[in-house]
Amino acid sequence: MRNYNRSTTYRRCGRALMVSGLISTAMLPATLTAQADSVRDTTHSQKQAPFFTHKDAILAGLFAGATILATPFDKRAAIELQDSATQANHFFKNASTGVELIASPGAYVIGGAMYAVGRLGGYDRLADLGLHGTEAVFFAQSVTFMLKGTIGRSRPFLTGGKDPDDFHPGRGFSSGNWSSFPSGHTSTAFAAAAAVTNETTRWWPHSTWIVGPLMYGGATAVGLSRMYHNKHWASDVALGAAIGTFSGRKVVAYQHGHPGNRLDQLLLRTSVVPDGHGGGLLAVTLPFP
Repeated sequence: MRNYNRSTTYRRCGRALMVSGLISTAMLPATLTAQADSVRDTTHSQKQAPFFTHKDAILAGLFAGATILATPFDKRAAIELQDSATQANHFFKNASTGVELIASPGAYVIGGAMYAVGRLGGYDRLADLGLHGTEAVFFAQSVTFMLKGTIGRSRPFLTGGKDPDDFHPGRGFSSGNWSSFPSGHTSTAFAAAAAVTNETTRWWPHSTWIVGPLMYGGATAVGLSRMYHNKHWASDVALGAAIGTFSGRKVVAYQHGHPGNRLDQLLLRTSVVPDGHGGGLLAVTLPFP
């Protein structure tokens, strides 16, 4: 009997991993495209390109496809991941909790800390990374909040993972139980991943193939953890990944394409310097092309 129970547990965990793998595979082409585009965009960073390009249209199409592909797995994934054997797995339980904390509130704490250390220590790139990463997360969360409230999709735990089509438009603004679509943790994680990948690629183009897989892989783990905790459907995670990736990419592209923008001038270029008479002066450092 003991061997039977153990084999049953392994089989159920295997099914849960298979469903999670299918969802991750659905998002893989889009994340790889975003990663490859960051290299090409940096290579041509000296040219003024349109803010939205045909690459963005392709990326949007891939993410839309990933969301559609994930939809048929909403119910199956929720049921498999909530199986008692899967939920009893200590590795899944501990890992899923850890990656969620890294995403939120971790993204805000880490981004703010990098900005503060960069400004106080004179590490311009670190401050730049911290600020733009945090901006990307805030932007992604703003978009996600509006969609959550407007669409009003019920969370999986309300129906035992059996009704992914339970929508109450507008109800998401008044109750968190109907704010499932899209996943906020996932959009936060992918916004941070995209911002960090694109920022570091500007300094060191070859780092994309090191930083990108680590960041996007971690972001995918966050999305899967939200499903494991029965807070989101598979398609919630796919759309959250799309919102986050676009937020990170476009915030970084805009800020570096407009180095004289007021926010960067205020938070990155402004500092107080001694005036030689015991007082201080507000100084602005202008970037050179």
